[in-house]
Amino acid sequence: MLRQDNGRSIPIYSSRGEWSAVMIYPYLFNTQGEWIGWVAEDRQVYDIQGSYVGWLTREARILRQRTHQMLGGGRMPPSAPGRIRPPANIPLPPMMSELPFGVIDVLADQPDLLHTIDTGALKEDMD
Repeated sequence: MLRQDNGRSIPIYSSRGEWSAVMIYPYLFNTQGEWIGWVAEDRQVYDIQGSYVGWLTREARILRQRTHQMLGGGRMPPSAPGRIRPPANIPLPPMMSELPFGVIDVLADQPDLLHTIDTGALKEDMD
């Protein structure tokens, strides 16, 4: 279970050690400060439309089962936050364990699963 950190930003890294997102609980933002998803209390990660993406590890990575099948319609996302100003300094990434074959790093292998509100497969086309 996650706890509220009073607006403290937590850097989220890819398995390659790249800073790829920031969490201000429960919201996830990309490195430009745009909202890309959110984290539930059970550490499950969802995109801005409430579709399941994966889970947040203690190493500050977002992982997913390689053969994940969508179950149900997802969850209701929280109200959309405003854009943030990302932190100017980010700590070095922690040492990360190897991933088993059946698990992928979302931010390294499928970053399009966490997209901004103006992009993504479910965005309505303009007339």
